[in-house]
Amino acid sequence: MSAMDPTEVFRQEAAELFEVLEGALLDLGQRPDDRELVDSAFRALHTIKGSGAMFGFDKVASFTHEFETAFDRVRKGEIKPTQELISVALAAKDYIRALIEDPQSTDDIIGEAILDDLKRFVSADQPAAVVVEIAEAPALAPAESKQAGWHLNLEFESHILRNGSNPLDLLEDLCKLGPCFVVPITDGVPFLDEMEPEDCYLKWDVKLHAACDKDAIDDVFMFVQDEMKLTLSPLEHAEAPAQAPLFQLLDEELAPAAEMPAPVLEAAAASASVAGQPVAKAEPKSESKPEPKSEAKRDDRGIATVRVQAERLDELMDRVGELVIAQARLTQLAASGSDLSIKMIAEEIERLASSLRDTTMGARMVPIGSLFGRFRRLVHDLSRDLSKPVEFVTSGEDTELDKTMIECLADPLVHLIRNAIDHGIEDTATRTANGKTEQGRIELAAVHSGAQVLVTVKDNGGGLNTARIRAKAEEQGLIAAGAVLTDHEIHQFLFHPGFSTAQTISALSGRGVGMDVVKRTIENMRGTIDLSTRPGQGTTVTLRLPLTLAIIEGLLIRVGEGRYIIPLSAVEECIELTAEDERSRGRNFLNVRGNLVPFLRLREIMTASGTPDRHQKTIIISTGETHVGLVADQIIGNHQTVIKSLSKLHSDVTIFSGATILGDGTAALILDVAQLVALAQSKVEKQHISEAA
Repeated sequence: MSAMDPTEVFRQEAAELFEVLEGALLDLGQRPDDRELVDSAFRALHTIKGSGAMFGFDKVASFTHEFETAFDRVRKGEIKPTQELISVALAAKDYIRALIEDPQSTDDIIGEAILDDLKRFVSADQPAAVVVEIAEAPALAPAESKQAGWHLNLEFESHILRNGSNPLDLLEDLCKLGPCFVVPITDGVPFLDEMEPEDCYLKWDVKLHAACDKDAIDDVFMFVQDEMKLTLSPLEHAEAPAQAPLFQLLDEELAPAAEMPAPVLEAAAASASVAGQPVAKAEPKSESKPEPKSEAKRDDRGIATVRVQAERLDELMDRVGELVIAQARLTQLAASGSDLSIKMIAEEIERLASSLRDTTMGARMVPIGSLFGRFRRLVHDLSRDLSKPVEFVTSGEDTELDKTMIECLADPLVHLIRNAIDHGIEDTATRTANGKTEQGRIELAAVHSGAQVLVTVKDNGGGLNTARIRAKAEEQGLIAAGAVLTDHEIHQFLFHPGFSTAQTISALSGRGVGMDVVKRTIENMRGTIDLSTRPGQGTTVTLRLPLTLAIIEGLLIRVGEGRYIIPLSAVEECIELTAEDERSRGRNFLNVRGNLVPFLRLREIMTASGTPDRHQKTIIISTGETHVGLVADQIIGNHQTVIKSLSKLHSDVTIFSGATILGDGTAALILDVAQLVALAQSKVEKQHISEAA
C-alpha cells in the first residue's frame, strides 16, 4: 500500500483540530470567563495556521492569521465573547474547513465578509472611555517604568516543526513588540547524512529593545511553552537600534557564517525551511512536500498512539475472521482424532486466535465521544434557528464502539436530536406557562450493558401526543377507528414510512422522512430501538447496539437438518417445550413463570422436512421489553460467529441478517432477531382479529 499523500495527512490532522476549536468555541459561549478555553481555541488556530503554511495552503494560513488577529482582544481578556461573536467565529471555522477540503469552490468575498463581521463584533465592545483614560494617563515615574529591553535565549524541542509550529512566525511576533536583534545559533546542526529534515536544530539568541513587561513575551510563546526552553534576562540600557525586518536581520547575521562548512550551512537551511520559510532570503517556497512517516504520538492521557489507515484495520479484521474459521475447523478435526499432540496444538492455536481476535477488535474500538462532539454544533444552530434555548448534556463519552458502528450511527442520531428539539422541546412561552425552566435540555448518553451498548437521547419536553399519533394513523388507514391498542403500539407508528404529525412542512420536519430511516438503519446494524415517554415530562429513545459488526458470540441451534445462529446478546434463556405446549397446536403462547410469551415454531418457518425431535427446545429472545420464543430441535452450544453478508440476490429474505462458516466447512444462516419478533407480533395480531371475528 502506497504512502498517504502529505496533504491528506494535513487534512486529517486539521479535522481533529477543528473538533477541538469548535468544542472550545461552543463551551466559551457557556463559560465566557474560562481562560483555558480561549487558550485551547488559539492553540488550535495557531497549529492550523502553521501546518497550512507548511503544506502549501497559503489561503488557510492567511485567513487563520486574520482570524487570530481579530480575536486577539478576547485572548487578552479585554472583551467577553458574546453569543453573536461565537456564531461568527464558528462561521469562520467553517470557512477555514472549506478552504482545506474544497479550496476551488470557496468564495473570497464570503471570507472577507466573515472577517468584517468578526472585526465589527470585536471592536463594537470597546468602550470610548478606555481610550480617553489611556491618552490622559500620567507618565510613569522612572522607578515604575518597564524594562528597557530583554535578552532571550530560545531553544525549541526538535519535534516542534512536526506539531505545526513555526519558530520563525514566533520570532516575527516577537519583533512586533519592538526592535529585535536576532542571531541563529547553528552549533547543534548535524551533517546532512545525520539530519532528520523534520527536526529543528537551530537555537536563537535575541536582544529585544522594547519597553514591555515579561507577560507580553510570555504571550508570544504561550502555545509552545511545553516545547521550548526560554531563558530571559533584563537587557542593559542601550540605544535601541532602528527597527529592521526579521529576515533582513537574520540574513545579516548569517553572512559571517559563509566560511562555515557547506554541509552545516545546508543543514541549517534545510532545518529552518521545513516550516515553509527560508532563513536567509525570502525566496519562493519549494513545491516538494515532505513524505509522511510513521510517528508515535501521545493522547491527552499520555498514551502513545499511532495513526493507521482505516482500510488496513478492515483488512486485518477480515484476515482474523478467516483465521477464526480455520481454527474452528482445526479444532473439529483434532477432536475427531486420537492424536494427543494435534489436540494440544489445536488448543494452543485456539487460545492465540482468540487473543488476536480480541486485540484486533479492540484496535477498531473508538470512544463514542468522537461522535457526540459533532452534535454540539447541531444543537447550537437548531437552538438559534428555532429560538429555543437548549442545554446539551453528554455522558459516557469513553464508551467504546466499533468504528463501523460509529460511522453508521451518525445519521440516526442527527434525526433523533432534530426531532427532540423541533417536536419535543416546547417554545419558551409554553414552558413558562407549564412551570418549566425556559431552557430545554437534551441528554445524549452511552453505556455498556453486557455485549451491547445503549445509546439514549432524552429530552425534557412535552412528551409524545398519543392522541394525535393515533388520529394520524387512522387518517392514513394504518389502523381501524376504535381499534384497541396500547400506547406502546400507537407510538410505533412514528417509525412508519411517510408518517408525520407536524401541522406544517418546514425545513426541519413535516414530510414523514426520518424516523423510518432511523429504525431501518438501527436494524441493519442488528440493533433495536425503544421509545418511552411521559406526558409533559419528555421522551427517551434508547438504541441497543452490538459492540461490533464483524465477529459476535452466537448460539448455534439445529432445526431439522439445518443449523442456524442466534446472536447471543438477544438470548434471555432456554427452556424445554412441554407436552402441554406441544399438544396445543393452535395456541401461540407459552407460560413462562406466569407471563404469556408468544412463540414461533422454526420448523414451520424453515419448512424443515423429517420428524421433529422428541424433546424440542425453546429459546427466549428479546428486543427491548418484547419477548418471543423460538422452538428448535436442538441447542448445540456457543459459537464464535464471523459474519458474512448475504448477496443482493437474497435481499428479499428478511429473517436472516447474514451467514457464517462452521468448523466443518458448511454454512449456517444468522437469524435476524428484530424480524422474528415482528413476525411473532404479526401472528398474534392476526390471531386476535380472528378470535374477535
